[in-house]
Order: sequence, then structure tokens, then C-alpha cells
Amino acid sequence: MTRPEVGGSPASMKARTVWPGALGVGASGLGLFFSAFSTHDYALHLDRQLHGTHCSFVPGLVDASGGDNGCTAAMYSAFSAVLRAKYWGGVPISLFAVGAYAAFIGLALYVLIGRHTASVRFMRGYAMATVFPLIASIVMFVIALTQLGAFCKLCVGLYFSSGVLFASGVLAFMQSSVGATKPAPAPAPRPVDPETTVRDPDPWGAVAEANPPAPPVTMEARAKGPGFAPKGSAITPLAVLATVGVAAALPALVWVASLPKYDAALLACGTLQVVTDKAHSLVKISTTSPVQPAITFEDPLCPTCRAFHQRLEAEGLLDQLDYTLSLFPLDNECNWMLDRPLHPGACIVSRALICADEQGKGRMFLDWAYQEQEDLAAAGKSGPAPLKAKIEARFPGLAACSDDKKTKQRLDKQLQFAVDNKIKVSTPQMFLGDRRLCDEDTDLGLRFAFAKLAPKVK
Repeated sequence: MTRPEVGGSPASMKARTVWPGALGVGASGLGLFFSAFSTHDYALHLDRQLHGTHCSFVPGLVDASGGDNGCTAAMYSAFSAVLRAKYWGGVPISLFAVGAYAAFIGLALYVLIGRHTASVRFMRGYAMATVFPLIASIVMFVIALTQLGAFCKLCVGLYFSSGVLFASGVLAFMQSSVGATKPAPAPAPRPVDPETTVRDPDPWGAVAEANPPAPPVTMEARAKGPGFAPKGSAITPLAVLATVGVAAALPALVWVASLPKYDAALLACGTLQVVTDKAHSLVKISTTSPVQPAITFEDPLCPTCRAFHQRLEAEGLLDQLDYTLSLFPLDNECNWMLDRPLHPGACIVSRALICADEQGKGRMFLDWAYQEQEDLAAAGKSGPAPLKAKIEARFPGLAACSDDKKTKQRLDKQLQFAVDNKIKVSTPQMFLGDRRLCDEDTDLGLRFAFAKLAPKVK
């Protein structure tokens, strides 16, 4: 005769592992590390000067680098911050990650240290919360792939961190019910038959000796061993989500409260002395919904001009400008203000743009010149012939027109327009109406400056 088994189901006797908490702590620490460096780089660039970026998987051990890289492209993009029209530079997206990952470190530590006593609903709330960093990373990954065409290493570090954090959440959800079933009560003792007692005073003795009764459950056993995780309150998952949400928003609130006032600085960069183009030499760039007069001084072979032009397009600002272009090629072949060419061939491309304007193709040529700028610049360094050949292949007739005397005179008048306005030898420069847009406001502060200087532009 055998005695019925005493205790809970086999699942109830399993222990929760350390993996959900350990992975969560590690992923949260990495996420905080990468997001903090990203925020640090962004904050440095808000001093209205130029700095390098820590575009490395080991930021802090590798020096910040200047020039073009994926992290610089991501930081200067329209997707790196929110509320840029309201605050100078906006609120960086990475700042929300700093707060969120800081909260996840605390939550994951609780999952790790209190893995046997953490409630079922807390574990599931933690698992739900890990979904949101993953969603944010997927959205930013798609943006980097489709809009930026480059990947920032700090951002890739955040993508990896959110993936590992989500994996810890999946494990936490899978183990949330492990050890949550209390042992079943022992079976009631069998009634004793007096006659059986006489014939056999201890019919269950052998079985009882082989299967002794389970010891009583103490509070200490509940704290140390599996099998007794509480179910928890119904609002626990909401409390976990709220904790992450508040933690993500708190650094942004502190950031906004700490920002200095930039309104006065926007008005300190000068004005246009001569607004009217009396010689009718400037180039009119066609736009779809012009509401704000703007004059720019640009060099079609200037990389900074290209970046500024693309930023205006990405922000949706370009087509709202009544856009007048004064060409300012940084090439001493036509620009007497220089003693050497900074962008060889820029004079040829500028004159070709003037010819395209006369054919009603000014915007088309300018967009093409910026798209093909690297190839055009390389051809310009090789000499006039290769450069003219590239222009002629795309816009037949413009190469010959660029050598015409009237075209050269028109470009010369545009340079004289720059002299009349005491324009410094630098591109790009933009005037919204007669107010000069500060150089520092052509990137991170662009939306804020437009909101103040050109309120009609949305």
C-alpha cells in the first residue's frame, strides 16, 4: 500500500533563475551608458560652438571625433530632438532614454535580488515595460535606415541594449508563474477501524516511515525558497509602467527648466544692408508655398551649404521660403575676394546655375548640384574640362552658356551684392527678411530661430 504524494505540482517546486534580473541590469546599464554619452554630446553643441562626437562603441575610452560620421549626422537630423520650435535646440530624444534606463536598473535589480518573492504581477509588469524601449529602437532604426542613410554607433548600442532588455522581460514573463503555486494540503488521515487496530496496530507505519509528512511552512521558508510568490495587486503592472514613464520624463523637465534664454542672441548677428537687388542678378529658386522672404549666400560646391539645404528640406522649411539665392563661389577664378580656391570649379558650377535659372531650371540644377556635389568637386579639382563634361551630360547647353560673357557679368554682380552687404567670406549665410540667421542657428537651433524670426513658417 502506498501513501498519496504530498506537495504542489512539479512546476511549483521550480526556482526562478537569475537570468531575467541579470540581463535586465546589464542591458539597462549599457543603455544608460550610451544614452548618457549621446546626451552629453548634444549638450556640448548647445554652447553655439562646434565640437566632436563620441561615435564609438566605447565612448569615453575613444576621443570624440569631428567631421562627418554617423553620430554627427544623427544629432543634426530633424529626428534627434523634440520641441525644437519652442526651445533652442529642443529636448534630445536620448534624454528620455537616460531616465528610462535609470528606472530599469532599479526594476531589474528588484527582479534579480527578490526573484523568489517578487509578485507575479510585478514580473509581468516589468515584462510589459521592456516592450517600449524596443519599440522606440525599432522606430529609430527605421528612421536611420530610410532617412539618414547612416548608423550612429551610440544608437546601435541603444538598439542592442533595448533588445537584451526585452529578452530579460520575456524571461521574466515566462518565470512569473514559476513558484507561485502553494503546495497542496496533505490528505486527511484515514479513519481507523477498531478491528483493524486490534489485528494490526499500525497499518500505515511502514508507509509513514517511508513518506514522512511535510514539515510546516515557516515565514523564513517562504522568503528563501520557491513555491510561494505572491500574486500581487492588480495595479502593480500599471505602477511599474508609470514608474518608467515618470523616470523618462523627469530629466526632460529638468533640462527644459535649466535652458537659458536665447531670444536676445538671435537678434545679434546683423542685418542686410541692401535688401533690393537693383541689378536683377540674383537667382530665384522656385518653392511651393512661399510665405517668408529669404536671401541666402551659397556656394554649390560647399559641403556646409549642402547640409544646410538638406536640413531645410528635411525640416519642411525650404518650400515655405520666398527663396532668393546670391551665389558666392569660394573660388578665386571668379571671386576676387580670395587668393586661392577653396572649392575649385565652384565658379563654373555657379555660372551653370545662372544659365539653368534663365531656362527656368534653377531649383532642379541646385538640387542636382548638391546631390552630385562630391563627384562635381572631384571633377573640379581635375580641371574645367571634366567638370563641364559632367554638367553637359546632365544639362545639355549649360557648359557653353557658363562661358558666356553675360553669364560672367551676372555672377560678378552677385558678388558685388555681397560686397555691398559686407558679407564675410563664408557660406552658407541666410537672411530672413533683413535679419541674419546666426551661423549657430543653422543646425540644432534652426526650428527655434525660424519660430522667432519667421513666425509665418510652420
